[in-house]
Amino acid sequence: MNSGPILVVGLGCQRGCLASTLRALLDQALLAHGIALDQVRALASIDLKRDEPGLLELAEQLALPLTCFSAEQLADYRERLSHRSEIAFERTGCYGVAESAALALADKLGTTPATLLIPRLSGPMSTLALALAL
Repeated sequence: MNSGPILVVGLGCQRGCLASTLRALLDQALLAHGIALDQVRALASIDLKRDEPGLLELAEQLALPLTCFSAEQLADYRERLSHRSEIAFERTGCYGVAESAALALADKLGTTPATLLIPRLSGPMSTLALALAL
């Protein structure tokens, strides 16, 4: 495994969101922050999206693992979010899928507590956040 910072992309999306829509949001976010795609180590989301075709297709295209967490696991990150969405909570049981999932996976993969490098960004039918751990 390559050493250095661990960058994890958290993704949330509505049903039927296309991989191309998620990829466009990802590319835009990375470009804006001067981050190369090959620095991203993994993708994360909520287990409600485990079978979401667009997410699975994106993970396959990028050859990155997709890890999904339960709402209970993600709810623990409530205090660390930059944005808490009541709508997300009503629909999923956590206050923000993209940020929570990114933090959860970066925490799991890293040895330091994860921080949000890119707070929640919204795109068409999708949200993205990028977490960093060492």
